[in-house]
Amino acid sequence: MSREPLRPRTAYHHFTPISTRWHDNDVYGHVNNVVYYSWFDTAVNSWLIEVGLLDIENGNPIGLVVETGCRYAASVEFPQRVEVGLKVARLGSSSVTYHLGIFVEGVEDPAAEGQFTHVYVDRDTRRPTPLPDAWRQALEGIA
Repeated sequence: MSREPLRPRTAYHHFTPISTRWHDNDVYGHVNNVVYYSWFDTAVNSWLIEVGLLDIENGNPIGLVVETGCRYAASVEFPQRVEVGLKVARLGSSSVTYHLGIFVEGVEDPAAEGQFTHVYVDRDTRRPTPLPDAWRQALEGIA
């Protein structure tokens, strides 16, 4: 069974630099798989804050993660810096699926790639709500 190749750097429209931390390594000497999911969350939410969409204390709507996945191709370890590539893969009425790539700084080939889906909901009711026009426009800019 063959796998599709991971997406290259050029597939992504925004990059978030992240430094690995001492405790990211597991007993096998590489960054543990759960850390990649934290990087995905950090990259998506950092971008949303950076472009003025996400107000984590009072904003409405808020995104709830409903699905994630990751494919690994190479080890990452402390101390290294990674760059998390971000693009919108699918934009629904109240959901967004992001593609994310993990690249060790200065390395062209991805160490991993993932997908991350938010369903945007009303802060109080926690029911899906259509994305506001400003959100849709910003998200389309990285699709």
